[in-house]
Amino acid sequence: MKIRVDLDLCQGHSVCIDEAPEVFSVEDQVDDYPKVKVLNFQPSAELQNQVRLAARYCPNKVITLIEDNE
Repeated sequence: MKIRVDLDLCQGHSVCIDEAPEVFSVEDQVDDYPKVKVLNFQPSAELQNQVRLAARYCPNKVITLIEDNE
């Protein structure tokens, strides 16, 4: 699994952190909404279900997952 994030649409709601804190953080921006920061672009198998939930529940749908079998 690989993670992509559309930072132009991210508003920093932090739902991703609630689901997968080992993979995501949110950083404040000077002149914009807070933005997600990916801490691990290729999460281990143990974290992948949490990452899928983070993508599913993201209010702005900015997290895209590329599964290894694609």
